[in-house]
Amino acid sequence: MGRQFLFLQGPHGPFFSELARHLRKQGVTVLKVGFNRADDREWAGAGPYQPFAEPFENWKTWLTSLMSERDVTDVCLYGDTRAYHAKAIEVAHQLGATVHVFEEGYLRPFWVTYERGGSNGHSRLMEIDLNEMRRACDVENYEQEETPPHWGAAWRHALHGFRHHFDVLFRNGAYPNFMPHRPTSTWAELGYYAKRMLLLPLLTPECKMREAKLLKGGKTYHLVLLQMAIDASMRDHSPYKSVTLFMEDCLEAFAKGAPADHHLVMKSHPFEDGRERLEAAMKRCAARLGVSDRVVFLHGGKLGPLLDRARSAVTVNSTAGQQALWRGLPIAVLGSAVYEKPEFTKKGDLESFFRHPAAPDAAAYRDYRQFLLMSSQVRGSFYTRAGRRNAVEQITPKMLDVLDPYDSAWRQADVLREKTNVTHLPIAAKLG
Repeated sequence: MGRQFLFLQGPHGPFFSELARHLRKQGVTVLKVGFNRADDREWAGAGPYQPFAEPFENWKTWLTSLMSERDVTDVCLYGDTRAYHAKAIEVAHQLGATVHVFEEGYLRPFWVTYERGGSNGHSRLMEIDLNEMRRACDVENYEQEETPPHWGAAWRHALHGFRHHFDVLFRNGAYPNFMPHRPTSTWAELGYYAKRMLLLPLLTPECKMREAKLLKGGKTYHLVLLQMAIDASMRDHSPYKSVTLFMEDCLEAFAKGAPADHHLVMKSHPFEDGRERLEAAMKRCAARLGVSDRVVFLHGGKLGPLLDRARSAVTVNSTAGQQALWRGLPIAVLGSAVYEKPEFTKKGDLESFFRHPAAPDAAAYRDYRQFLLMSSQVRGSFYTRAGRRNAVEQITPKMLDVLDPYDSAWRQADVLREKTNVTHLPIAAKLG
């Protein structure tokens, strides 16, 4: 087929090596560039391996030379904002190579994301309006399964992450210049992780008690979906440098705009590691604003039941926002999110949102969700054996397709439309 796929860093675990082996069965050649010992181990001999052990300043020139010498046609990477990956995308564009970007599923937890060129705030979804999406969805009726209210495969995710960081900390002598993609050192990350694991048994009972009291109390509350400051979506696709600043904006708008009998519930991310001491920051700000008796902080908790009884939801750009939309819940988005569409999200003026949260167009969101399921969302998981097998089998033909997933969805709809002579109708109208 004349195609050479260059793999950079993938999700923790063997997903990229299994994907590379499957691609080789389709007749393409593969090559891996590794930046640390974990990259080497996870590749597990799936094809040729080339270590990069030089300083980061040499990376762009080194990669340009490698891709030119090897006639690389395709670059595969997980997360498009890592320093190594951002430079690689620049080189790929200069050399005319296709960039295949993988991310956690926009519809978690039973899907993974596959796109071309960029993901999250760099995704093509940011520029595609709902009418264009409907053009791919209007030729069939679809039954959409309910979105699961839990994370999924969390312990396997954590296990692969632990093994990866262990290799980087204790077996990385051959890669003295490796630069982690997170702003803190690997040792610091391990310390936060260990602290979280030690405190979790103490925090869980308190969280369950607060959650039960909240759900049984019958109070009207707005749910704030907190993220991790180290996540790329927060660092690169939002105006916030910390979660604390986001919390303060929410509290100030709530104090000014929400009715006096409403409450504000802040739910931490499932992997929150305590580096910002979020509950203490919330209490200080709430005391200053005079709303201490109307705010609750939850260290985790089950998202589904909390959303089921919430009046509205607020997020920077968390994927959990889509679970709120699935339930028809009003949602305010303060960063750049792939589901940030005027038909079903509120942007800006958080004070008025708390005063009068407007319900989203539920039918429009289902059209949007269906478009994702037809294009960039692939059933499977990076972290379980069965999930990887399903994802690899579905993603491989998408990678070999000339068209990207979104153009492919439109092409398939046009072909079906020609065969059936279907009149253009929004899917929401068909579902009645």
